[in-house]
Amino acid sequence: MKRRVNERYTILITRTGREPLVVSFRPLALLLAALIVLVWTAASGYAYYKLNALHDTQQRLELLSEQARQLGLELAAERNRNENLAGQAAKMLEELDTLESEINRLRERAGLPKLELTPVNGRTPASEGQGGGGRPLSAEDLYNLTADRLKTLLSDLNGEVEPALQETLAKEAARPVGYPLKVDTYIASGFGTRRNPFGRGYEFHDGLDLPAWYGTPIYATAPGKVIEAGWSNIFGRYVKIDHGYGYRTLYGHMSKILVKRGQTVERGQVIGKVGSTGRSSGPHVHYSVFVWGKAVNPVPYLKAPSYANR
Repeated sequence: MKRRVNERYTILITRTGREPLVVSFRPLALLLAALIVLVWTAASGYAYYKLNALHDTQQRLELLSEQARQLGLELAAERNRNENLAGQAAKMLEELDTLESEINRLRERAGLPKLELTPVNGRTPASEGQGGGGRPLSAEDLYNLTADRLKTLLSDLNGEVEPALQETLAKEAARPVGYPLKVDTYIASGFGTRRNPFGRGYEFHDGLDLPAWYGTPIYATAPGKVIEAGWSNIFGRYVKIDHGYGYRTLYGHMSKILVKRGQTVERGQVIGKVGSTGRSSGPHVHYSVFVWGKAVNPVPYLKAPSYANR
């Protein structure tokens, strides 16, 4: 066995004109050389594979980096868009707050209860406690809530407020307002119990006596329809007007009547002139206000109501 291991192989390479080249080697050396070549080849192949894999990884990283950059730009644009939408929604909510206040003022005029909507702007008085869970509202949430709130306000305005307000305005327009005279005057005899100016005892006076010069124009204090225009032993020449909604007015002791029964008159229209006809001690106009057939004190009706200044 040792003899085979120590065997040597000789290769003789002849060259023209020169000495032959003799190469002598053992079989083990040849095997070792082949192994070295094989290992080097394998190492070179592995290194080449690794270089290619590294190159592919770099390309993928560059692609992912570009995708991340584009995504970042899109997210920034979306964030700006959401901020703009949120700003617009907040502005709309402020306008809706103003609109809701206006509608509640109209509801008050119409005799309706105040409209209470669920707040969506997150405003809470500092005196009120706050706590519990919650989540921020997105721009889309704000827009949806704003749209719902606007729909509710419009529905309330068209469905309940407008008809009630029209009724209220018509009633307010029918309400007698102001003096039936446009000259300086005073209340010579007021509403209620008074001493009988023509005899003994007391009597109930259902209006106001307003002195003025003979022939001074007398004006209707509200629009309406003349239901009486004639003579009475108490009021002499007088006019009675129905204004609707339970309101009626009477003007007595006229020297001249300028309207007829069934005639429609406007607020401020001349209906007669001051006189002293009937049960009267001097030129004046007797002015009465009736609400659903009952005489009421005309004094509150001499001034414009508070709603007229709204």
